Amino acid sequence: MVMGMMRPRLFPIKAHLLFRRTPNKKNIVLLSSPFLIAAFFCSPPFFFFPKAKPFLSEQSKSFTTVMSRASADQIAEDYEALELQKPRHVVKKVLAKQQQEGDGANVRRSIGRPELRNFDPFLLLDEFSVSRPAGFPDHPHRGFETVTYMLEGAFTHQDFSGHKGTIRAGDLQWMTAGRGIVHSEMPAADGVQKGLQLWINLSSKDKMVEPNYQELLSKDIARINKNGVDVRIIAGEAFGVSSPVYTRTPTMYLDFTMKPGAELRQLIPQEWNAFIYIIDGEGVFGDEETSPISSHHVLILSNGDGLKVWNKSGRPLRFVLIGGEPLNEPVVQYGPFVMNSQKEIQQTLEDYRLGKNGFEKAKHWKSGSDRY
Repeated sequence: MVMGMMRPRLFPIKAHLLFRRTPNKKNIVLLSSPFLIAAFFCSPPFFFFPKAKPFLSEQSKSFTTVMSRASADQIAEDYEALELQKPRHVVKKVLAKQQQEGDGANVRRSIGRPELRNFDPFLLLDEFSVSRPAGFPDHPHRGFETVTYMLEGAFTHQDFSGHKGTIRAGDLQWMTAGRGIVHSEMPAADGVQKGLQLWINLSSKDKMVEPNYQELLSKDIARINKNGVDVRIIAGEAFGVSSPVYTRTPTMYLDFTMKPGAELRQLIPQEWNAFIYIIDGEGVFGDEETSPISSHHVLILSNGDGLKVWNKSGRPLRFVLIGGEPLNEPVVQYGPFVMNSQKEIQQTLEDYRLGKNGFEKAKHWKSGSDRY
């Protein structure tokens, strides 16, 4: 789919983190519909030349332990937000628009639309709303990561290597497609299933790594509530508390809910690209004198060391703050395949058609998604 200190406890995730910096190059984007597998082979390509931004990243490589809830709460209680030296402001606003993807599934797409083709290292952001029998049956990926975050309901995922699991409201799946995955993502409950799916690009050195998963239950995601601000720390850091999840492309992913009248100052690595997606309510972002912005908008932020947010409305405001280190590499995207050159895309299409170089299991595998 486009779709005081206590003893730390072991966190049951295996992951590999690589930080690499690549030279600044012209970006090329070749895009077609990311979900419609039957159509992507004949979708007309187009080209787009976004301006890439240089970057410096500092992240811990420790992901095997996570602090206790009591310890995290104490750190947050003692945390004092630094005054921002270069606050970010909103430089672009795009309203997510509804469209159908997969097999009758409704999504609101923001990143990935003509108004915002990509935002290095991010390729796509969908807010999905799906009811049976619609869903995302068997389809391939190569060259990037997908992050699926459930807001309501449940989704079942299975792939051609035998991995199968269900994520429910508040749960997260961070999938590295790497050299190749064929999988399905289908509703696992009655009613409407809602969530976000983010696509994160991989560097040229990581595009052909073996596929990998990080799956987090809601209870294992660090959560802090302070001064009217509730935050779930999916990746990165907030209020001095860090997530155990890291990606090959350094990323922060924070889910904020702010009570009426609450204010927030959140640090963001100075040169990271960052954006907001408003899930519910309305808020003032970056500059207190600007007008409130409502739900289903993605807000592209300028460079800077952090963000200020105000909830001046009479109802809660919920949004995700997502940031990442730009790769500054060429991007060639054809549907669910994202590589660095047209030659690599042609090789990927051949690999998928012939069932080789990572797609060996694709020929004879079916998920049985029609039984969901």
